[in-house]
Amino acid sequence: MKNMFAEMISDEDGQGMVEYGLIIAGIALAAIVAIYALGPVLNTFFVNIKTKLTTPAA
Repeated sequence: MKNMFAEMISDEDGQGMVEYGLIIAGIALAAIVAIYALGPVLNTFFVNIKTKLTTPAA
């Protein structure tokens, strides 16, 4: 029983999967923060482009 418990503690089969999951979660969090931070700036940028394209030239 003691050997079985020690073997379960030292088992590292799922370690790589957990690490990849944490990396993906970190990237997703960074993307969400960037979208919220840059959202208003990008909105203003594209609204200005839309205005210039739809306003007739003088």
